Amino acid sequence: MMTIATNPVVQDLIRRALEEDVGAGDVTTLALVPENLLGKAHILSRGKYVVAGLEVAAAVFGQVNPAIRCRAEVRDGESVVPDQEILTIEGPVRGILTGERTALNFVQRMTGIATRTRQFVEKVSRHGVKILDTRKTTPTLRILEKYAVACGGGINHRMGLFDMVLIKDNHRRLWQAAGVPNLKGAVEATRARFPGVPIEVEVESEAELRDALQARPEWVMLDNMPVALMRRCVEICAGSCRLEASGGVTLETVEAMAATGVDAISIGGLTHSAPAADLSLELD
Repeated sequence: MMTIATNPVVQDLIRRALEEDVGAGDVTTLALVPENLLGKAHILSRGKYVVAGLEVAAAVFGQVNPAIRCRAEVRDGESVVPDQEILTIEGPVRGILTGERTALNFVQRMTGIATRTRQFVEKVSRHGVKILDTRKTTPTLRILEKYAVACGGGINHRMGLFDMVLIKDNHRRLWQAAGVPNLKGAVEATRARFPGVPIEVEVESEAELRDALQARPEWVMLDNMPVALMRRCVEICAGSCRLEASGGVTLETVEAMAATGVDAISIGGLTHSAPAADLSLELD
C-alpha cells in the first residue's frame, strides 16, 4: 500500500527541497563532523500539537543517506505534549545534520495544519458537521497540506480543478453574460459536458439557492451568509443536496455556523494561515 511518503510526487518534493538546501554540499558538517561518526537524534515537540508528517521526515533522511534509520514514537494524527519525543533517527551523523532542517520544515508545517484543523473539528463535533479544506494551499505542497488536514480530522474537498465542478461567482457572471441567466442552466450544461463529475454551486442569496436546486447539484456552497440566512437556506434545501458554508470562518464563529444544520464548513485558513509547530532536533 502506498503511504504519503512513498508517493512519487512527495518523493520529488523531498528531492527538490534537499537540492534547495544542500546544494553542492553541507559545508559546515563536512568540515566539522567525522565521516564515519554514528549517532542518534530525536525530534521533540515544544508544545501541544497534533502530529503530521513523520513519514515525510523519515523519507528526507532516507534520501540524504539510506543508512539512516528512523522510528516514529507516535503516529500521525496523535496528540503530543511539550518535550515529547516524536521521531528517533539513528545512523551517520553527517546525514542527520544535513537532513535536519528540511525534515523539520516539512513536519513543522504539516503539524501546524493538523493542529489547527483539530481545533475546528472539536468546535463542531457535537453538531456532526464536517470541516473541509480548500485549494488555498502552498503551491506544489497541496498533497502534503491536505494530508495534514486529514490527520487533524478534517475532510479533503476537491484536490484541484479536475475532480469536482465548483461554479463560483465569476463563472456565474460569465454564464449569465452569455445570455442564459439561470443557475439551473449552468448546472445542466456542466453535467452534460462532464457527466459523473460532482457539481457544486456557490450561491449568495435565497433566490440563487432556489434557482440552483432546480438542477439538483450534489453540493451548494452558502457563501459569506449571515447565520440567520444560512439557517433559512437549510430549511429550503430540506436535504435535497449537501450544503457547505464558507467565508469568514473563525474559531469564534464556526460553532454558530455548524448549529444551522449545514453539512460542512470549508476553511481556507486551515492551510493558508496555520502557524508552524515548534519542533526541534536534538542529538544524543
